[in-house]
Amino acid sequence: MQEETIIIAFVAIIIIVILLAFFFSKKAIVKRKLKNSELKRLSSFRSGEIAKIVGKVKFVDSPLIAPLSGRECSHYHVLIEQERSTGKSSTWDTLVDEERHSKYLIKDGSKYAYINDSLLKSYIVDDAKYKSGFLNDPTENMEYFLNNKGIDTTNFFGFNKTLRCKEGVLEKDEEISVYGHGEWKEAIELGLPEEYGQVLEITSTNEEAIYLSDDPATTEENEVNINSSRKHEVKRSRYRK
Repeated sequence: MQEETIIIAFVAIIIIVILLAFFFSKKAIVKRKLKNSELKRLSSFRSGEIAKIVGKVKFVDSPLIAPLSGRECSHYHVLIEQERSTGKSSTWDTLVDEERHSKYLIKDGSKYAYINDSLLKSYIVDDAKYKSGFLNDPTENMEYFLNNKGIDTTNFFGFNKTLRCKEGVLEKDEEISVYGHGEWKEAIELGLPEEYGQVLEITSTNEEAIYLSDDPATTEENEVNINSSRKHEVKRSRYRK
């Protein structure tokens, strides 16, 4: 009886640890913040407000080239892990966890926003995945990317290492959601082409970072985050004939 109690308690602790790890993961935190934040259209966003916007990515600088898929993008995140076996169990050790972005705008209607802060918490959906291992060679891009970082894709005996790679990108015209503090400024003040006119500068606050994601769950409008003016606009359009 005592042994069964110990086993049940041990299993319960493991489940709690797993749930807590998921709940407080970067992905969960970013998605939860964006899904529960007030959504404002750029056309109604006032300087000094803190809220979420949703818009499409517009390149300003030359786009980045995603290292694994070769796609043009404004922002990418790459995670590469190696499986390491220790007796009967195995773990995945991180070899590369890299995130880069170029200068880009977020367009909503005829208005633009610009992220101008390095304090950013982001979750980019991993929509490209690659593996290598026994009888499964790494792709040319995987090998080139890792070799440039001084990491071999084969072990001491010349066999492929067991690797798994994930890549997420923000492509041109992709819809994203961003939460932060907004101030309207002239584009030229932000180092942007003058043709964009007034642009909403998105920055962090003393209390919070900027949150960003391209997960569809964070970009859709719902009763939790839609603001009252937008809610009335939706209601009017729904019954318009």
